[in-house]
Amino acid sequence: MNRTNAMRLLDAAGIVFETSEYEVDESDLSGTHAAEMLGFDPDIVFKTLVLKGDKTGYFVCCIPVNKELDLKKAAKVSGNKKCEMLHVKDLPGVTGYIRGGCSPIGMKKKFPTYIDISAEDKEKFSVSAGVRGAQIITSPTRLCEYLGAEFKDITA
Repeated sequence: MNRTNAMRLLDAAGIVFETSEYEVDESDLSGTHAAEMLGFDPDIVFKTLVLKGDKTGYFVCCIPVNKELDLKKAAKVSGNKKCEMLHVKDLPGVTGYIRGGCSPIGMKKKFPTYIDISAEDKEKFSVSAGVRGAQIITSPTRLCEYLGAEFKDITA
């Protein structure tokens, strides 16, 4: 596998991680499909969602692929009254990533990031490596520290 920008950044920061690849199904870019293809428990495979708040602008939430984001909770933890998902067509311009390959690591700009509290007690979890079909498996605590993120209750 070619090294992605996300992998290079983690290498440079000295963060230990593994990678795993899977066959991409263009008709199903869901995280649950990725978890299934990898043979991983969906509770440890996290999707990266980009939102826009009415006060703070863009921010990032990472949640388990089998859960739904609670927009009210996300707005509250990010200091907003309201927030909405970034439209998929705007994703590359804001983050540098495409749908199905959006990583919380190495976006064009550093955005406030919130990782669902369910990751905090896990030894390992996975996030996108920055391309469709590849995941980074690492310590949620180390990744949270690296990103300057916070563990928060953000799922429904």
